[in-house]
Amino acid sequence: MTDVIASSVNSEPTKGYFAQQLSDLNWSEITALHQNATSSDVDRALSASKRTLADFAALISPAAVPKLMDMIAQANALTRARYGNTMSLFAPLYLSNTCANECTYCGFSMSNPLKRLTLNQAQIEQEIAAIKGKGFDHVLLVTGETSKVSMPYFQKVLPLFRQHFSQVSMEVQPLSQQDYQQLQALGLDGVLVYQETYHQPTYQKHHLRGNKTDFVYRLETPDRLGQAQMHKIGLGVLLGLEDWRTDTLMMASHLRFLQKKYWRSRFSIGFPRLRPCVGGIEPKSVITDRELVQLIAAWRLFDADVELSLSTRESPEFRRFAGQFGITTMSAESKTQPGGYAEETPKALEQFSIHDDRSVAEVAKMLTEQELQVVWKDWDPALRS
Repeated sequence: MTDVIASSVNSEPTKGYFAQQLSDLNWSEITALHQNATSSDVDRALSASKRTLADFAALISPAAVPKLMDMIAQANALTRARYGNTMSLFAPLYLSNTCANECTYCGFSMSNPLKRLTLNQAQIEQEIAAIKGKGFDHVLLVTGETSKVSMPYFQKVLPLFRQHFSQVSMEVQPLSQQDYQQLQALGLDGVLVYQETYHQPTYQKHHLRGNKTDFVYRLETPDRLGQAQMHKIGLGVLLGLEDWRTDTLMMASHLRFLQKKYWRSRFSIGFPRLRPCVGGIEPKSVITDRELVQLIAAWRLFDADVELSLSTRESPEFRRFAGQFGITTMSAESKTQPGGYAEETPKALEQFSIHDDRSVAEVAKMLTEQELQVVWKDWDPALRS
């Protein structure tokens, strides 16, 4: 593939962007915040009206485990006060599994021997009809990272989705500020760009070839999104690549930086755990179900306004009560390969194995039983400024 860059050379940090601030954050010192947290630190964090990074570190620390039920109760109260008794649902739509990156944890990695497929207009229309038939009004467009599926393709297909969905988000390769402005003019509402890990040596270990080897350029994507005044910006780390507590604290620092500088944008946090895939790796840092509950509840206590999103990587049993500890958005009946929804569309190999394969009707029924109202969209294009 001609767009492969077999290099780990990184861009220079842009002045005023978070990448410049990250160089001042010491990984060992941030790790010490949660390793040295005490029961008294947890009590102080639980009683605080506005929580600091040190409070957040205490809440995700082992010292907070005995107070987990208190955390869940507070997280539930904050979520209901801010979001009401609601849960938003969306569908991820994989447009292409073609990728020019070599990532150790991803089924789309360029060296994996799998069938590559990029949906054409007719196939996209079939997928749209299938997804709309399930009730969705929010779609997340996902691709591998390659110049063959980039701006010309996005500019062509985005208007197709804008005709049918009130919310259109993307999770694709990092783009320029100008690209994001153009896509926003075509109706794009939000962009998710997960850093995977904030620990640069670990990042370089798992991103072997392709444009994704550039740690700094990826890290600065939320800044470019903020400069473009994107409506919603999504952050996340791949839980399992590194110490999940330290990575999370780095991401919390990133969020606070972005919120202060780009206050017109909304923000979302995702919680992807490593899942099985072709050529996949074993997690370096395993996060248990109980620890993931603790992490999500701690995020809600840290920030009452941020959207917390949970995918079908998690089990039906885990997702059943997720709304009670802070989750406000879920995917449902997800397909992680191009052509996953419509019977007429050829199927390609999935990016990773999902855990919750229930139908959207079953997920909606489960939420109703939890006395939560299903929300198919949480804003309308008419609200654009």
